[in-house]
Amino acid sequence: MGAKNVRKLTKDGMVITVNGSTGEIYKGAVAQKPNLTNLSNLSNSKKLKTATKVYVNLAEVSRAQAVSKMNADGVGLLRAEFMVADIGTHPRKFIADGKKQVFIHKLAEGLETFCSAFSPRPVVYRATDFRTNEYRNLKGGAAYEPPEENPMLGFRGAARYIADSQVFDLELEAIKLVRNKRGFKNLYLMLPFVRNPKELLEVKKIVAGNGLLRSPTFKLWMMVELPTNAIILDQYLDVGIDGVSIGSNDLTMLILGTDRDNQEVAHDFNEMDPAVMWAFERVIKTAVKRGVTVSMCGQAPSDYPELVDKLVSWGITSVSVNPDAIDRVRETVSEAEKKLATKRR
Repeated sequence: MGAKNVRKLTKDGMVITVNGSTGEIYKGAVAQKPNLTNLSNLSNSKKLKTATKVYVNLAEVSRAQAVSKMNADGVGLLRAEFMVADIGTHPRKFIADGKKQVFIHKLAEGLETFCSAFSPRPVVYRATDFRTNEYRNLKGGAAYEPPEENPMLGFRGAARYIADSQVFDLELEAIKLVRNKRGFKNLYLMLPFVRNPKELLEVKKIVAGNGLLRSPTFKLWMMVELPTNAIILDQYLDVGIDGVSIGSNDLTMLILGTDRDNQEVAHDFNEMDPAVMWAFERVIKTAVKRGVTVSMCGQAPSDYPELVDKLVSWGITSVSVNPDAIDRVRETVSEAEKKLATKRR
């Protein structure tokens, strides 16, 4: 993301190796010796438990079983987009062709795979947040998606469900199928990119109208990824939700006005910026005060151990990270909890 001259330096079919920790890119397949210290600590980290939940971010159905065996407390972010992309056809084409049930059952199969693998641990499904340019890539997508100059700030998230709920209705039917017919009550719903409390209320009406009501076994969460979500979070909570999850990537970009995928400005992307930290703290403390679950599902907890200290001290309920970071972040969370316990004595 934002790699300088990457298109000039690489060609289709070229093999490269990326060191995700340092950002270094190498030509060819670079083999690395395993870190024996980390491997020796693996069995200990698998047994480690923390008061702050450590969830995992997932998307690929093929990884569900393997990742479920890791030391994760559940799935804090299950991305819909990969499952829909695997289906391959625009959902509205299924509707136009009279094949709603085909889409519903295909999506339900994917959801069931995750819920079965992680049961009874929770699986938080984030409803579709395709941007128009991504939806256009699906079969039949060009017929339904308008071209947009700036898809990130365009027709996406909750606004889509309200403008035309047909596709969202299919998702809700798939959720009901998994929960009610297949019996997996560990499946929750999270709403992405909600621009104002009125949108949240309208989407809640659609969810309830489809027979999905909040209960001890069905939680409704909202992504916090827009500055407005952080600034007036109390007003969103007044509408009535069970949890929020901070999408640190989008929230950082929108607060700082910088695109981490653009090499001209990516150097300004910084999740530790004081303005971003202010938003993190405000969201967590507001949620704690209101007795609402608060998580973070962006990249930040994996990259900054010092941030994890802050998140734990502010009272965050959980963090959700990529599978490769589960054990490392769990250890960081454990150390942060120990420090907090010592301070309180």
